[in-house]
Amino acid sequence: MRVKTFSKFAKSLPASWLPFSDVASPGLPLARLLRLSLFKVTMGITTALLIGTLNRVMIVELDVSAWLVSLMLALPLLVAPFRAVTGYQSDTHKSAFGWRRVPFMWGGTLIQFLGLAVMPFALLVLSGQGQVAVPAWVGQGAAAIAFLMVGAGLQTSQTAGLALATDQASPQTRPRVVALMYVMLLAGAVGGSLVFSLLLADFSPQRLIQVVQGTALVVLLLNAVALWKQEPRNPQRVAALKHYKQPPFSEVWQKFIQAPTAKRFLWVTAFGTFAFNMQDIVLEPYGGEILNLSVGATSALTAMLAGGGLLGFVLAGRQLARGMDPLRLAAYGAVAGLPAFSAVIFSAPLDAGWLFRAGALGIGFGGGLFAVGTLFAAMRMEGGGFIGMALGAWGAVQSTAAGLAMFCGGAIRDVVTQITATGALGEGMAVPFTGYSVVYHVEMLFLFITLVAIGPLVQKNSRPVQTAELGLANSTP
Repeated sequence: MRVKTFSKFAKSLPASWLPFSDVASPGLPLARLLRLSLFKVTMGITTALLIGTLNRVMIVELDVSAWLVSLMLALPLLVAPFRAVTGYQSDTHKSAFGWRRVPFMWGGTLIQFLGLAVMPFALLVLSGQGQVAVPAWVGQGAAAIAFLMVGAGLQTSQTAGLALATDQASPQTRPRVVALMYVMLLAGAVGGSLVFSLLLADFSPQRLIQVVQGTALVVLLLNAVALWKQEPRNPQRVAALKHYKQPPFSEVWQKFIQAPTAKRFLWVTAFGTFAFNMQDIVLEPYGGEILNLSVGATSALTAMLAGGGLLGFVLAGRQLARGMDPLRLAAYGAVAGLPAFSAVIFSAPLDAGWLFRAGALGIGFGGGLFAVGTLFAAMRMEGGGFIGMALGAWGAVQSTAAGLAMFCGGAIRDVVTQITATGALGEGMAVPFTGYSVVYHVEMLFLFITLVAIGPLVQKNSRPVQTAELGLANSTP
């Protein structure tokens, strides 16, 4: 009786109350679209595991050097430059069944699964906690291979999956489909970080193995469900491709990169992403070492970052629906990051955990505005039918900058900490907090560089954006 009552109540809700009520199209029903979006959920879960949990565990519990941790966590993102090539290959792939995206999505999923399956053992060997003594390079090499496999699989499946979603959506709903995928990514990160914080509240090496390998199984199953019957067989396409010569990647890429403002836009994306992601490697160790937060408490910070990103997306949808230039919105995100980083910096001398959490929420909010703004700007640059390459180019720049930022964040923290420990900067600076503080100040510097670079791209008179282009159609009062 209660089920029928709830069902009747749900059907009576106005469609305008549902943010993505009009995201479906005749070729892509809502139920099928939501199932497809599971591949973005798995990306959020994996990101929460790598950046939100393993960095803290490796640095604090396993006593691995921060520079080495940052290098390992940067490896999955440093394979991102191949996203543009992967996207192009999925655009032009010749399959016996006429598939384009599914082979890349499933192949990437299997590689990601294998990487996650062996990762916990590699980490234990890396930290010297293996039952058999081995040279240090064995643990470092095994961990590097595991992280590279996760990165290669993740980047491949995500690029092809996003292109598949845009392929099957109608031209009118395509941007809204991409927006929904972005929300599902953040939802996966929030849910994954909360689950990891609960599972690792009582940390042990055995529990770490169970959690990471359990994540590998969840990724495999969810992506299999997401892919089931998503791309139909197309024998006509196979026959047509036999008589059609595809242009080489270099020719298509040159046409794309020579578009007006394309190079400056990609630099803006790189600078802003670098600024918001340097803290990824040090945020949770900062909470654990400086503010004495537990593993569960610091893992929950990823949920706050992702939650701030969701808030930023909601605001971005409303402002874009009202006609705001997406690059102006990205600039506002950079501005919002300045007080957020300041809050994190001052939380240590004030011993204010609440200020630290507020800063994490603000960083997620500013990063969300910046990411959504640049995403919508990138979508407007697509042309020539190579949507996979266009989305891959934006993702390649963003992910590469994030990987470099993570490595630099850990390296800067270690170098500054070693310098201050010798007393070279004075007795007052010889505290663990100094290394973390320098990282956040460098991030603020890059936010200012981003604002300078984005200025010429911001339109003075923004053209109105139809709500049909957004994922929050009719949600503005």
